[in-house]
Amino acid sequence: MTTAMPRAATDLSPEQAEARERIYAAPLESLDPAKTDRFPTGEWQWVFERLRAEDPVHLTTEEHSEFGRYWSLTRWADIQAADTNHELFSADGLITLNRPEPVARTTSIFDGRELTEEEVQERQKAGIRSLLSMDPPDHEIHRGAVAEGVAPANLAALEPLIRERAGAILDGLPIGEEFDWVDKVSIELTAMTLATLFDYPQEKRRQLTYWSDVITTQAGPGQPAETQEEHDLAIRDFYMTMAELVGSRRSEEPRIDFMSLMAHSPHSVNFSEAELFGDSVVLLVGGNDTTRNTITGSVYFLSQNPEENAKLRANPKLIPSMVSETIRFQTPLTHMTRRTTQDVEIGGKVIPAGDRVVLWYVSGNRDDAKVQDADSYVIDRKNPRQHLSFGFGIHRCLGNKLAELQLRIIWEEMLVRFPEITVVGEPKRSHGHFVKGYDSMTVVIPRRN
Repeated sequence: MTTAMPRAATDLSPEQAEARERIYAAPLESLDPAKTDRFPTGEWQWVFERLRAEDPVHLTTEEHSEFGRYWSLTRWADIQAADTNHELFSADGLITLNRPEPVARTTSIFDGRELTEEEVQERQKAGIRSLLSMDPPDHEIHRGAVAEGVAPANLAALEPLIRERAGAILDGLPIGEEFDWVDKVSIELTAMTLATLFDYPQEKRRQLTYWSDVITTQAGPGQPAETQEEHDLAIRDFYMTMAELVGSRRSEEPRIDFMSLMAHSPHSVNFSEAELFGDSVVLLVGGNDTTRNTITGSVYFLSQNPEENAKLRANPKLIPSMVSETIRFQTPLTHMTRRTTQDVEIGGKVIPAGDRVVLWYVSGNRDDAKVQDADSYVIDRKNPRQHLSFGFGIHRCLGNKLAELQLRIIWEEMLVRFPEITVVGEPKRSHGHFVKGYDSMTVVIPRRN
C-alpha cells in the first residue's frame, strides 16, 4: 500500500524529488530512520516528514535495520515527554543507536591487555558509562564533577579569549581565494576552546578533533580511522591521555578545566576506567561537534537564504536569534537513545519494557505542530530558542551556553570584517546517523570591510 504525499515539496532537484517519492512509496514498516546513507544526502528529512504524519511512534524491526529492533519518537511532544521522564525512559548504558550485540573484544580498549571472558560479558552488558548515559543518582555525581567548567563565571572569563582567537582566525583568512571553511574556521575555533577546557597543549589541539571524529564514526575507507585497528588504537590513545591528565592533576592545585575538576571531585576516585573514559568522550564530543557543525551550518544556511542574510547584516542585533535558529535547523546531534523500564504507552502505542527508544531531535525540530513553518530557516522567529537540539530534563546539554557564546562571538567578529561570504558548490556532509555535520565546505570571501 502506498500513501499520497502531503503538499508538494518546493525547490527540490529531480534527484531529491525522486528520493522523496520513493520514501513515500515504501511500505511504512520498512522505514529505518537510522539508515546512515540518508543523512549525507538529506533524504532523512522526508523519512521523518512521513513518520510524523503517519506513524509518529514507529517500530523498526530487525528485518529492516542493521541496528536491530528499536522505536522512534518523531514528534516534538512525544520526544519532550520521554526526555523529561528518566524513570520510564532510562539512559543507563545508552547514548546513540548502535548495532546490537557488538563483536566481543578480547583486549581492553583502555590498556590493550587481554580480557577474561567474564570481563567481556560484563562490559557488553554495561554498555557506555558516562554522565550522559546514567540515571540518578550516578548522573548527578558525574555531571556535578565537571559542571563548574562551563558555569557562567567561567564562561564570562573565557569570552575575551574566545573573541581574541576568533578575530585572529578571521584576520588570517585569504581574500578572493577558495578555502575550506570547516578546516580554517569551524574546527580551528572549537579545537582552541576544547584545548582550553581540557587544559591540553594548544599545539596539540587538532589531536582532540581527531579523537572526537574517530569516536563518532565507524572505521572504513574515507573515515578518520580507515581500519578497525587504527580506530581502536586512537581510542586507546585518547583514554590513556585522559587518564594521565586526571592522574597528574590530582597532585596539583585544583583548577577549573575539566580534567582538574574530575581529578579533584571527591567521587572520582571511585570512577571505573569505563566511566572515566565515557565522561571524557562526552565532554570531548559535546565540545567539538555541536559548535563546529553549527558554525559551518550558519554560513551555509545564510548563503542559501539571501533574505535572511540581508536581515542579519542590516541588524546585527539578530545574531543571538540567528544562532538559536541555526542550532534548531542544523540539529548537530540527531538523537539520543533510551530504554523503557516498564511497558509505556505513548502516542497511542505500547512500547514494551526493555525496548530501545530513539528520541529523534532532528525530526522534532521540524515538527510544524510546535514550530511554525518548521522547514524554513527564519532568523527572527518569535521564540528562536524553542528547539530540541540541547535536549530536555536532567540530560540537557551541559555546554549549551558555551556553544551559543562561541557562535555569537564568531558572527559578531565576522560581520565587522566581511560584507559577504560565498559558498562554492555544496558542502561535503558527514557520514553517520548521530553527528549531523560537515566534513568540508568551500567558500570565498571577496573582500573585507
